Amino acid sequence: MRPLFSFIPRPIRVAVFLAAVTVILYLTLAPNQDVPGSGMIWDKAAHSIAYGLLTLVGLFMSTHRRWMVVAAVWSLGIGVEIAQGLMGFGRQGDWRDALANTIGIVLAYVLWAIARRFKPR
Repeated sequence: MRPLFSFIPRPIRVAVFLAAVTVILYLTLAPNQDVPGSGMIWDKAAHSIAYGLLTLVGLFMSTHRRWMVVAAVWSLGIGVEIAQGLMGFGRQGDWRDALANTIGIVLAYVLWAIARRFKPR
């Protein structure tokens, strides 16, 4: 199946995905006081939403091997939690954050799979 945004040249689709990855990396690895909304009560929902949106961007921009997009985003989420546990800056790795990331990724994949069924041929 062709991607929804197949009319956009591949380098631009890749750049859009990498820009989204960059935003996620900044928000998850920057010093805690620099992150907008850090310490808010809906932290786990924010993790799910962020990684879900990143997954959707990757799935809609991808042309094939979409399982690799899901695996890459999941690996990023796990890797970020490990990195947070190893670095300073007031950040700490948390398995609950990794679980929230995973839930967002799975929900995004399910939404994408449902949307794909309704795409006109």
